[in-house]
Amino acid sequence: MSQTNGITKLAYSRTWHHISASTPHHALTTIRPIPSPSSPLLTPPPLGRLASRVAVLLMGKHKPIFDPSTDCGDYVIVTNAASLHTTGKKKWQKLYYRHNTRPGNLKKINMEGLMGKLGGAEVLRKAVAGMLPKNRLRDDRMGRLKVFEGDAHPYKKNVVRFGGRAMVARWPPAPVEDKEVQL
Repeated sequence: MSQTNGITKLAYSRTWHHISASTPHHALTTIRPIPSPSSPLLTPPPLGRLASRVAVLLMGKHKPIFDPSTDCGDYVIVTNAASLHTTGKKKWQKLYYRHNTRPGNLKKINMEGLMGKLGGAEVLRKAVAGMLPKNRLRDDRMGRLKVFEGDAHPYKKNVVRFGGRAMVARWPPAPVEDKEVQL
């Protein structure tokens, strides 16, 4: 097996990913060709696409060492959850149910009511939890999901940096300055 050949500690290390729920992501858009940055067609990713991308990162499916029975996923920070984007009438028609096992105690609330009561972070958590496998690893994976209503979060130092810049998914991509390498 590849896990026994060579050093694999680095492969199993966990990195921190930062995703903003309010900025359009070029990887999560369905519009082809991708419109200009000022186009009104470019919208933030819908709740389902955002939740499925977060679930993939939490499970570690983006890594070459993925194994369904091993918890090799990463940490995910989602900011601006208060402005989650939904399509259609889901905000008013999607219902969330809860029951405390007592007869006649089934409660339901729509997405707008849940967002008003507990915030968009809870709506995103429920969507991601529904996309993770229902097994013993689910609670640990959900523990690595950090969702915040605003832009501020206490994990700024943990986010992976390349060339001194944090890798936050942004669209349009910032222009890269060409630096000449002198040999």
